[in-house]
Amino acid sequence: MTKKLFFRSSVAIGICLLFGFMGVIATQTGFEGWYPELNKPWFNLPDSIFGPILFLMYVLMGIAAGIVWSKGFYHKWVKTALYHFGFQLLLSGAWFLLFFGLQQPLLALLNIIALFILLLFTIKWFKVVNSTAAYLLLPYAIWVLFAIALNFEIWRLN
Repeated sequence: MTKKLFFRSSVAIGICLLFGFMGVIATQTGFEGWYPELNKPWFNLPDSIFGPILFLMYVLMGIAAGIVWSKGFYHKWVKTALYHFGFQLLLSGAWFLLFFGLQQPLLALLNIIALFILLLFTIKWFKVVNSTAAYLLLPYAIWVLFAIALNFEIWRLN
């Protein structure tokens, strides 16, 4: 690993974890009474597992973004890939705010569907730049699909 790749991956991981931390802050308001009272589907995971999974997802996302960034931000494909990445990161953070902070599962569902669509475009552009970076986003895409199903069922049941 080159110094440039290590530095850029570290910065990207830091940015991703910052968004994750902001999500934790938004989540705290929903956990104070609203979320525990909701009806949840049979496939709901224990609350204690979400944090470690999201931490891993944000680290993988940061490494992927660092790999793409290390190819040179002057290149239009790199810029396009990273712009898509940035927008999907914003939608990811917005989901926590909508679902937990504002307690709006339907708006959160619409948001996470948009996130998944944008994530598919991000993976496509990452693959143009570097296939390893694209593959590092696949676990997150699977996680987002699971979150869509969970969000939908929570909305439907409540």
